[in-house]
Amino acid sequence: MSGRYKPAARGTFLYKYMNDNDILRFIVTKDPDEIEKLFCNARAVKEEQYGKSVYLRGLIEFTNYCKNDCYYCGIRCSNMNIQRYRLRLDEILECCRRGEKYQTFVLQGGEDPFFTDERVAEMVCAIRREFPGHAITLSIGERSRQAYELFFRSGANRCLLRHETASEAHYAKLHPPSMLFASRLQCLYWLKEIGYQTGAGFMVGTPYQTPEHLLADLRFLEQLQPHMVGIGPFIPQKDTPFRAEPAGTLQLSLKMAALTRLLLPKALIPATTALGSIAPDGRELALQAGANVIMPNITPAAARSLYVIYDNKNSAGDEAEEMIFRAGFIPDMSRGDAR
Repeated sequence: MSGRYKPAARGTFLYKYMNDNDILRFIVTKDPDEIEKLFCNARAVKEEQYGKSVYLRGLIEFTNYCKNDCYYCGIRCSNMNIQRYRLRLDEILECCRRGEKYQTFVLQGGEDPFFTDERVAEMVCAIRREFPGHAITLSIGERSRQAYELFFRSGANRCLLRHETASEAHYAKLHPPSMLFASRLQCLYWLKEIGYQTGAGFMVGTPYQTPEHLLADLRFLEQLQPHMVGIGPFIPQKDTPFRAEPAGTLQLSLKMAALTRLLLPKALIPATTALGSIAPDGRELALQAGANVIMPNITPAAARSLYVIYDNKNSAGDEAEEMIFRAGFIPDMSRGDAR
């Protein structure tokens, strides 16, 4: 990406209104000039909404148990080759204390039956008592509406649930029959109705994915209007059915982040860990293409290495502020609520 650290070009929102053919053209183009213009416009829109700020969230991966058997995920229930762990409540609180400077905690884990609705609520309440001004984000998969309401009353502010793909047929190729596309979408609508700042998102380059699937993802996001959108490349994991599939590419992942920024100007878009796992400067490039959130990992080091949702995961977190400055932006330690 030539000139990747150029200042955003003000007043050059060339792609504010795009029809399906326009979007498909950007998804498939290899023209470096066209791609550079796309990134420049996305950067300008981001800076119009958020200035130079990049928000930081402390990520806590508190369990790698999961009852689901998603074909792409290394913590799938049928994987017998990984060491499982669960953090105790006191360990989770210690993570929060270590990462107190981050005004948002993101609690991420598999759909672990041990963490019942009541235990999750207890965890949220304990964090809320000790950190009354922080935002609490949950990323724990599908739950009932009653459960989401309980977590909200307990003090959770935000919830992340990637839709993974907006095509029901494609969803069925990535998940076992027990996981239903309609259930995933229903959870997202519940979260918005309850009042969460809601995050959706998808993987780029999954098996069977087409440019038309990616177009459908963007149009679904326009319809849903989530507050946050997580986009990262598919990376194969050695103990899954997709172990031999090629990974998603950096360039296409960056293009999808940029298109999301243009279509959802106010969205909070993370420069995801997966981008940093497929390229050393992947997250910096994502900030230059419209992303505005970084999630340093504050999970205990011993557990971090066991959260193997994909291979060669970059789980470091201490370098985030330096990386943000290097990309030409300013670390922002505020809660960074959605606009």
